[in-house]
Amino acid sequence: MNYHRILVKLGTNLLTGGSDRLNLEIMSSLVGQIARLHRQGLEVIIVSSGAIAAGRQRLGLIKERKDIPFKQVLAAVGQSRLMDAYDQLFGWHEITIAQTLLTRTDLSDRLSYLNARNTLLALLELGVIPIVNENDVVAVDEIQEAKFGDNDSLSAMVASLADADLLMLLTDTAGLYDADPNRDPNARLIERVDRIDASIESLASASCSERGTGGMATKIEAAKLATASGVAVVIADGREPEVIIRLANGEAVGTYFQPTTSKLESRKRWLLSRISKGRLLIDRGAATALREQNKSLLPAGITQVSGKFERGDIVNIFHYEKGEKIACGISNYSSDDIAIIKGAHSDRIMELLGHECGTEIVHRNNLVVL
Repeated sequence: MNYHRILVKLGTNLLTGGSDRLNLEIMSSLVGQIARLHRQGLEVIIVSSGAIAAGRQRLGLIKERKDIPFKQVLAAVGQSRLMDAYDQLFGWHEITIAQTLLTRTDLSDRLSYLNARNTLLALLELGVIPIVNENDVVAVDEIQEAKFGDNDSLSAMVASLADADLLMLLTDTAGLYDADPNRDPNARLIERVDRIDASIESLASASCSERGTGGMATKIEAAKLATASGVAVVIADGREPEVIIRLANGEAVGTYFQPTTSKLESRKRWLLSRISKGRLLIDRGAATALREQNKSLLPAGITQVSGKFERGDIVNIFHYEKGEKIACGISNYSSDDIAIIKGAHSDRIMELLGHECGTEIVHRNNLVVL
């Protein structure tokens, strides 16, 4: 296995050790493993639960309430404490972290999706570890008895968003079994799943744990989404010694889910399936930069823009001289803006528009060359 970008999802039961508060000893071990991967040059994103547990601990509550506003209060109180714990733990390794709060609405909106993707990739380029969490204060669906799971679906969406190679769903169980291991002493761990079908889905228990909100069913759904985007997935026990290091090295721990497509093909299908709102014609130099040098499309290489589109829309890119379609991608600028800055150097964007949304018209991370 050759993983470069890894997303690690840490569940509530893992981070609390099954208790009602964050377990800093467990968190320190997990952070230490991630720090080792970071020093080796790997890029790591964390999707972390635990804000509600941290809020419950801070308020010293004994009586438990189940209503959503109260859980939102716990999340609001606990989120800063959760991040403070991570900041101190990663600080010991001299690693900078960044908090990123998302909701599913953010990832369904085209502009929010584009901004979230660009921000995450920019953080990784700077050597920063993003720590992502569902924005529990406003995201009601996740806090409700959690039919969408304890950040499981979010981790799959972020893994796809950021083009991760591997998604680790770390929890307090060893993986997917062919029967309930709590009831059947002969239950056998399934080490590899090549395709998630009805038989696999039927094995996942829909029951939820006491502190967390996601059972095995939500993890299987997350694995189904991620593998369809070209991301390998592992469900494993986060309490296993050096589990993050071992998984990153390709060791067989837990249940491994094989991607059903390549990341490139998945990205191509997604972009090509979207309706293009406009067309950009580019010169020979820009075409060479896209095709042969894996570069972004800059305003200097654009000769003509047609169609009416906004920032975040899909555009087709054509070779000006040959008239052939060579790429498609997500535009950082509207058609009106591009009409003004086409042919200009990137350092003049602010001067010409009075605002700037990046130096590229289409960033290479949001581009598919055909």
